[in-house]
Amino acid sequence: MTPTDLQSVRDHIASRIIGQQAFIDSMLVCLLSDGHLLVEGMPGLAKTTAVKALAEALEGDFHRIQFTPDLLPSDLIGTDIYRHDKGEFEFRQGPLFHNLLLADEVNRAPAKVQSALLEAMAEHQITVGQRTYPLPQLFMVLATQNPVEQEGTYHLPEAQLDRFLMQAVVTYPTREEELQILELDGRQQKQNYDPPAKRLSQAELFAMRRAVAELYLDPKLHSYIVDLVQATRQPKLYDKDLGRWCRFGASPRASIALARCARARAWLDGDDFVAPHHIQSVAPEILRHRILLTFEAEAEGITTDAFIKKLLSLVAIP
Repeated sequence: MTPTDLQSVRDHIASRIIGQQAFIDSMLVCLLSDGHLLVEGMPGLAKTTAVKALAEALEGDFHRIQFTPDLLPSDLIGTDIYRHDKGEFEFRQGPLFHNLLLADEVNRAPAKVQSALLEAMAEHQITVGQRTYPLPQLFMVLATQNPVEQEGTYHLPEAQLDRFLMQAVVTYPTREEELQILELDGRQQKQNYDPPAKRLSQAELFAMRRAVAELYLDPKLHSYIVDLVQATRQPKLYDKDLGRWCRFGASPRASIALARCARARAWLDGDDFVAPHHIQSVAPEILRHRILLTFEAEAEGITTDAFIKKLLSLVAIP
């Protein structure tokens, strides 16, 4: 399998949204790395549309859940139903048993609902009572969230944030892109959406994942990845200001994510091995939701992305 085999997926997503190329690349990197994606952006920026377009281009079950404050954990996991005719309880599966799950506005539900996703996202299984149920081999959570400054939003627990492989940030379109959005909307009002030319099968996707996993990653770059993650925990060793700005650094999941996503990025670029620039290109989306800044940094207007950018400039490349 080669990156050109993903072209039909790219083309279908591009037919539904304008621009957002970095966001599309993040979805494909996450898909190839067997991870989950958190997408943050203001309402109306086509986050949900892009995720639905990706699901349409893949072979598998798709389900969307609208997260609300009154949602219950059983609404995600499922529940045991008593069957009078059999005289026993029977488990009725919830939406988590689909291949692709769109958790729309995930940070509008309270923490007890977020906790229902923890085992599923980390271990691809669900435990109800005394029994554990495996999830499908292809299982991916694509969650959208609004900025926490928006009315009715909650902070996601750090334990759940760490289970997202990447966090993509969707920004406003340019003037030219917004003009194209108006033209696309006009065309779509006159005709139905075109189905994808070809749906990517799960067998093809798993073959791509194997090809990504086999891509060469030099041991020196293993050291570079670990140095980057270690630097988020001990930033004062690299810069006095970085030490003041960072409260908590990234977990070992970040090191694993950097290696996986760098391989996927290199494979998408058509390269035969991972280079330092592949690691640096995916680092912001892997680290931004795993780093907690100090109140001092927030008071100085320092963003997580600014912290990561300075960190990347200071950690030596092998």
